[in-house]
Amino acid sequence: QVQPVESGGGLVQAGGSLRLSCAASGRTFSTSVTGWFRQAPGKEREFVAAISWNKYYADSVRGRFTISRDNAKNTVWLQMNSLKPEDTAVYYCAAGGSIRLPSDGTTYGYWGQGTQVTVSS
Repeated sequence: QVQPVESGGGLVQAGGSLRLSCAASGRTFSTSVTGWFRQAPGKEREFVAAISWNKYYADSVRGRFTISRDNAKNTVWLQMNSLKPEDTAVYYCAAGGSIRLPSDGTTYGYWGQGTQVTVSS
């Protein structure tokens, strides 16, 4: 069983930075495809980034966000720079995704509770 727990959300001005953390127990977490998704009010959940042996990014965040992991700490991070008001959303960490479809949220078996990110203009 893998239970992701997110932290690091908050309120930041446009152009600022935040780093989200996703920690999870379970020895399989370190080998799991782990992704970040977000959902803004009134919008569908969307893919942000994922990491396996490779890193994957949504076009809207590529060049601004960086996903990384430390297997020894069972932690995945999402460094978010040059934040924009449209990045405002609840950010979810998910584990157990498909290596073939890392951007497909339906393939992930384990989800965290989410952390709020608010970017003010």
